[in-house]
Amino acid sequence: MKSNYMNTAQLKELMTAPPMTAARHAEVMRKRIAQRRMLEEAREMKKAGDSDHLKR
Repeated sequence: MKSNYMNTAQLKELMTAPPMTAARHAEVMRKRIAQRRMLEEAREMKKAGDSDHLKR
């Protein structure tokens, strides 16, 4: 779990940073979705492998 206290940026730095562009947001979201899909596929493969092992 991520800690809320790990970010060492000052509040002023956070508040004066320019907002994320739509293109950057889309890029971040695509990357996040791709990572989630990889995890889900790995879990499904592991689950399928475990069930194959139990059938033998």
